[in-house]
Amino acid sequence: MAVAVKELVVVSGKGGTGKTSITGALAAIVGGKVLADCDVDAANLQLIIGGHVVESGPFEAGWEVVADIHKCLQCEVCSELCRFGAIENGVITESLLCEGCGVCADHCPAGVLSMKKRNAGEWLVLDTPKGSMASANLGVAIENSGKLVSKVKEIARKIATEQELPLVLVDGPPGIGCPAIAAITGASLVLAVVEPTVSAMHDLIRLQEVTAHFRLPLCVCINKSDLHEGMRRQIKTWCEENIVTVVGEIPYAEEFRQALREGRTVMDGGDILVKNSLAALWLKLAALLPIGK
Repeated sequence: MAVAVKELVVVSGKGGTGKTSITGALAAIVGGKVLADCDVDAANLQLIIGGHVVESGPFEAGWEVVADIHKCLQCEVCSELCRFGAIENGVITESLLCEGCGVCADHCPAGVLSMKKRNAGEWLVLDTPKGSMASANLGVAIENSGKLVSKVKEIARKIATEQELPLVLVDGPPGIGCPAIAAITGASLVLAVVEPTVSAMHDLIRLQEVTAHFRLPLCVCINKSDLHEGMRRQIKTWCEENIVTVVGEIPYAEEFRQALREGRTVMDGGDILVKNSLAALWLKLAALLPIGK
């Protein structure tokens, strides 16, 4: 009988809330899982997890122009039609400006120009001390990061199925844009990491609206919870009113910064208070998933 694979996706309204640090801590606590670093614009979970690449492959998305300049008639049709200023007389002068629309190739009288799939980055499979991890690197000036996020999740789920592991733990992108939506799609549970600040409260409301739209269960971890007691209470009150479970409150600790500097998770350090609060976080998450059911 195949194992039912659950997905726990860790998200945040913005960068810097401690999302990746908490994901790394959960990776150190939880056994029987596959990791997925879906923050493909700036994948850095490996910096605290470690590991090495065992498999990789290209990621293609969108289109780009290819020119056979020797056939060019110097008619300047392509230059006149390109609205982005990327091409002149069959020569791609500004490749980063090309949107891959194909207008130049469609109207080139000499057939100088053609379209090909754009190399948009690469996907990776890593062997880490915390288990297998799917990750990716998005190319420069590439806008199809949502598709690459979906590819990373597909790889992670395939590994989990093959190895009969019950959980995919996802470090999602910040925000509520296309990459974040791709990351939470199909999630069994979404964990929002927030700070006790006004901006984090605003971000949490937006995250709740998105997860509610897709009918996904949302819970909250308040990181650096002791930095502002008033905002901590306000976030908890809002969660109670909107039936969003607060599964953890992690106190501010220099251990998080020290762990980042040393390239490890906070669970590999010696701060007992931090370890205990993160262990309690996982117990509540495990009860909400629940794995194996």
